[in-house]
Amino acid sequence: MGDSFFAYLVQVELMAFFSGYPLLYAVIRVVASNLSKRPEVQNRLVFHLPHAYALVATLYLAFQLKTMFPDYSFAHTHLPYLKAWGIVAVLFWIPALAKKPVWSLLHSLVFFFFVVRDLLLQIFAAPGDTSMVKNDMKLFSVSLLFNLAAFVTILFVSYLVRRFSKT
Repeated sequence: MGDSFFAYLVQVELMAFFSGYPLLYAVIRVVASNLSKRPEVQNRLVFHLPHAYALVATLYLAFQLKTMFPDYSFAHTHLPYLKAWGIVAVLFWIPALAKKPVWSLLHSLVFFFFVVRDLLLQIFAAPGDTSMVKNDMKLFSVSLLFNLAAFVTILFVSYLVRRFSKT
């Protein structure tokens, strides 16, 4: 029981950081495709998607370092492969990986799977307790807002860099 509870907490952490990115990716792609008169804005929006994802991964890495403080090893952690998969998203800071925004989407679908899995379990289960789906939707909303804030932050920093590098 104790191990499954702590494994569930790790899953909740991962969902809170990464599960909202696929929806943000889809919304930004739709908004960017509707900006046909402004291709430079369209390209810039899509270009910065992996950077926002890398920012979220960097914050997740900082969170993990804070929680693991005295013992920085994966020996006593739950779901170490999923944690490592989340931390690997920091590599989207590398320009060669950031050139293909779809890779960041594919990376985040691993965490979005948990939300879909729980929804499907609720649909095909006997009617009754919906607390798991309610919890997942709250986590998904928090993750979506968190990823949106990261995207807006990246756009703002990019704007400042372009603005001050011209003068």
